[in-house]
Amino acid sequence: MDSAGWDRRYAGSELVWSAGPNRWVEEVAADLPAGRALDLAAGEGRNALWLAERGWTVTAVDFSAVGLARARSLAARRLGDHTDRLRLVEADLREYAPARRAYDLVIVAYLQVGEEVRRPALRAAADAVAPGGLLLVVGHDSDNLAHGVGGPQDPAVLYTAQDAAADIEGGGLGILRSETRTREVATDEGPRTAIDAFLLARRQ
Repeated sequence: MDSAGWDRRYAGSELVWSAGPNRWVEEVAADLPAGRALDLAAGEGRNALWLAERGWTVTAVDFSAVGLARARSLAARRLGDHTDRLRLVEADLREYAPARRAYDLVIVAYLQVGEEVRRPALRAAADAVAPGGLLLVVGHDSDNLAHGVGGPQDPAVLYTAQDAAADIEGGGLGILRSETRTREVATDEGPRTAIDAFLLARRQ
């Protein structure tokens, strides 16, 4: 889906995603000291806002102006006098170049694009991680199409944690975890299981 498609999706009255952070983002970042974070493909800003509420200075990047407008509105309500903790950048990740070695935490959550876009985007994300910092990549796993629920139905935009690890190889990060994870999703047919790719890496 292009930026116009996401603009239309975010233009509804309700949040597309939950107001709280992604569960894997919360697991990784809950006990980290506040620092500088970069949230790529940030959408409505749920992860960026949660981090900013916890004292982080966050740059949230997305190509949907409508999604970022929603994030800005939420920030005004949730951050109060601390809205300066959140910087919103409208940009396409095919063209955006984050500052090198600048962020203590870089998040790429559910960027579902073809390999020709994903690989350079993840390499740029890895390059943005500061010494001692973390890169978290979460996506709908390739296996989700046949054995999971939800997510894109195009296999070309699905990937594994091993794919993500290969994308950032040679970028100077050590892989801490590269694995498949499952999460329960409520559906009209009852609880179902979604399958995610999970990669966590650190720059020494």
